[in-house]
Amino acid sequence: MRHYCLYVALLLGVTACEQDPSVVYKENVDIEGGKWYVKNTPSFRFTITNAAVPYDLYYTVRNGLAYPYYNLYLTRYLTDEKGHEIESRLDELLLMDPKTGQPRGKGLGDLYDNKVVLKRAYRFPKPGTYILRIKQYMRQDPLPDLVSVGISVEKSSQ
Repeated sequence: MRHYCLYVALLLGVTACEQDPSVVYKENVDIEGGKWYVKNTPSFRFTITNAAVPYDLYYTVRNGLAYPYYNLYLTRYLTDEKGHEIESRLDELLLMDPKTGQPRGKGLGDLYDNKVVLKRAYRFPKPGTYILRIKQYMRQDPLPDLVSVGISVEKSSQ
């Protein structure tokens, strides 16, 4: 019985550590005190080795149920390693259903994780290092009840 329990624990530990092979980069930044100030602009540095492959990029946002809005406006800035801006854009993320107020993300208790498409089947101009900066673009400063924000870069299935 002891060996069986050890085997099960080992198997669970190994499978929990497996990562999705399509994920090239994934990082989240905690927002201090759950209050996102406009001046706080998280920056994510990642490397693309194959520019011929399309990638899906996602925002990852963790918010509390007490977040006062159904949406979140973010401005994103994508630059290459030399600091040349490739694009900047304002995006609206729907964190809750506008009519019902029900959270759209996956949650446990009063925290919800949202994974929202930033770009689908995007082809980077060339292999290299890229930097994506994210800035909250809401009228309230600080923006309350946002716990973390991040990005995920994944090989596209398209």
